[in-house]
Amino acid sequence: MNENKPVRVGGHFYIVAGLVWLKLLLLRGLFFDRIAWEWIAADLAPVLLLMGILALVIPARMKTGVYWAFNGLLSLLLFAASVYFNHFGSVPTYLAFYELNQVFQVKESVESTIQSIDYLFFADLVIAGFYRLFRRWKRGPALPLRRYVSPGARRVQWIVILVSIIGGGALSAYSVHAARGVTNELVQAESAGFLNYEVFAAMKSQEDNGLIGTGDIRETIAKVDALEAAYPYSSKPAGTVPEYFGSQKNKNVIVIQMEAFQNFPLHQSLDGQELTPVLNRLAGEGFYFPHVYQQIGAGNTSDAEFMSNTSIYPIATLAMSTGFGDRVLPSLPRLLRDKGYEAYTFHVNKVGFWNRNELYPALGFNGYYEKGDFKNDHFNAFGASDEQLYKTAVEKLAVLQSKGTPFYAQLVTASSHHPFKIPNAFKRITLPDSLQNTMLGDYLTAINYTDYAIGTLIDGLKQNGLWDHTVLVLYGDHFGLQPKDVPPEQVEEALGIPYDSRISRFNIPLIIHVPGLAQGQVVKQTGGQLDILPTLANLLGVSLKQEGFTAFGHDLLNIDRNVVGMRYYSPTGSFFNNEIMFVPGKGFADGEAVSLDTLQPVADIHKYQSDYEYILKLMGLSDEYVKLLPQR
Repeated sequence: MNENKPVRVGGHFYIVAGLVWLKLLLLRGLFFDRIAWEWIAADLAPVLLLMGILALVIPARMKTGVYWAFNGLLSLLLFAASVYFNHFGSVPTYLAFYELNQVFQVKESVESTIQSIDYLFFADLVIAGFYRLFRRWKRGPALPLRRYVSPGARRVQWIVILVSIIGGGALSAYSVHAARGVTNELVQAESAGFLNYEVFAAMKSQEDNGLIGTGDIRETIAKVDALEAAYPYSSKPAGTVPEYFGSQKNKNVIVIQMEAFQNFPLHQSLDGQELTPVLNRLAGEGFYFPHVYQQIGAGNTSDAEFMSNTSIYPIATLAMSTGFGDRVLPSLPRLLRDKGYEAYTFHVNKVGFWNRNELYPALGFNGYYEKGDFKNDHFNAFGASDEQLYKTAVEKLAVLQSKGTPFYAQLVTASSHHPFKIPNAFKRITLPDSLQNTMLGDYLTAINYTDYAIGTLIDGLKQNGLWDHTVLVLYGDHFGLQPKDVPPEQVEEALGIPYDSRISRFNIPLIIHVPGLAQGQVVKQTGGQLDILPTLANLLGVSLKQEGFTAFGHDLLNIDRNVVGMRYYSPTGSFFNNEIMFVPGKGFADGEAVSLDTLQPVADIHKYQSDYEYILKLMGLSDEYVKLLPQR
C-alpha cells in the first residue's frame, strides 16, 4: 500500500536529527570551551546526510526504531569521544578504536576522567524510555495504525530526504575540503565538525598509504641528512670530537622512565617537606636538563619508550607499538647488543598492554619482565609498587654483573599513574588542609613516593656492587596534571612557583647520573625525548654517524641550538626551541608563542617561521622513514 512506502519521513526524523545535532553542539562546547556559530552547520550537515540515507533505505515500519538506534549509537560515540578528550586532551579519530582493548587496563584512570556533563549525551534516551513506559502504562499496548499519506505529503517527504542527502552531503564535502589546508588538528576538528573530521582523518590516513611506505629508505635518509645539515645545531667546527665522548664506555646503563612525572616538583618543598630529595641529589651530582619536553603521541607511555630507544618521532595517529611492532627498529638496545651488552626491560603491568609484547622484540631487547615476575603488593591497579619493580630488577641485573656482562636495562614505573591514588601505608608526606582530597595533593604524594622508591633502587645497586659501574638515566614519560583538573593558580599557590598550562605541563625532567663526574652540571639546552638516545650514545662512545644510525634527536651535551617538534597533545607544527614554545593556529601566521623563561606571550613571532617550516619537514621525513623500515 502507498502509506507503507519507505519514503515516509515522520516526526521522529526531525526529533532525532535535532537531538543528535544538539549533542554535537554539546561536544563542540566540551572540546573547545565555546560554540563558534559560524561552524555549527558543519555539525548539522552529516546528521542530515545520514538521517536522509536512513529515511531512504529503511522500510517505513522500522524507521522509528532505526532512528532511535542511530541516536543511541551516536550518543555512545560522542560520550566516548568526550571521555577520550578529557583523558588525553586531543580530539579522537576513528583510529583510536584500535586502542579500545587498552581501556580496561587503565579503567580506574579512565573512570576518574568522566564528568557529570558527559552523561547528558544519554539524557534524551532515558527520558524517551520513561515516556514510552508511562504511555504504555496509561493506555495499554498501542495498536498498529495505518496512516494515509497524501501524494502531496509524499512529495514533501521526498524533498526533505533529497535536501537532507544532497545538501548535507555537499556541505560535509565542503567542510572536509576546507579543513585540508589547516595543520592544526584542533582547528581542523572545530571547523569541520566532529563527524566530518572523522572523514577527513580517514582520507588523510589513506593518502599517507597507511603504515607501509613506498620508496627507497636510503633516499629518505639522504633527505634527512641534507635537511639537518642546513640547520645550525652546533657552532663547533666539523670533525670536532664531541665533549664527553666515550667517558662512560662499557658502563652498564639503567634507564628509568617515570610515569606522569613533570619537572616542576624538583627542588620544591611542601610545608618544609622536600618533594623529590633523591632526584634533587642526583641532579646535583650528574647532568640535569631542566628544559626537556615530552613528544609522545597516541601511545602515551609506550610512545615514550619507543622514542627514547629509537630517536624517531611518533606518527600521532596511532600508538607506535601498535603500528610498528612488526618492524626491525633501529634502536639503542640493538646498538649496545652489537657492543656485547644484554638488554632487558622491566614493567609491572602485563606485557600485552599497548602491544609491548611486539614492541620489545622490535626494539631488539633480549627479553622482558612483566606482571607475573614481580611480587604483587597491590599498590594500584597495575599491581606491584615501584619498590618491587626495583627489587626484582636489581636481582636480575646483579646476575649479569656477576657474569661480567654489561647490560642495558629499561625500568618503566607505574606508581605515579593517574589518578595518583596510593595506599596510605606508602604515603611519606603530610598534605596541608588546602590540598587534602585534591588531585594536586594526590599527585604530589605519588611523586614523592616515586622519588623515595628510586632511593631504594640506588641502595640496592650499591649493595650489589653495581652503582659505580652504572649510568643512571631518569626522565618523565608525559605530563600528569590536566589544566581542567588542576588550574595553574592552584600549583602556584601551593608551591609558590610560576606554572604555565602548556610549557610547565609538557616540561619533564631528564637526569643522567654518571660515575666519576667531578661536579654536577645544569645543562640548559632545550631538548625532547628524541634527544635521549643521541646524548647517551655519546657518553657511551657510540658514534651514530659511524654506525650509520639515523636519529631525529641530537646530543644535548654538544649542541648550541635546538628545535624539537610536538604533536598529538599539541597541534602538528608545535615546537620548542631555545627561546619559545610555538603553537600554530590555522598555520604559522595566526599561531602563538610563549617564552620558556618568562612564561609570557611573545608578540613578534616572524623570526621563528623558519623553525616552524623546518620542524614540519623533519617530522614528515621521520614518518616517511619509519614507514620504510623492514618488517620482521
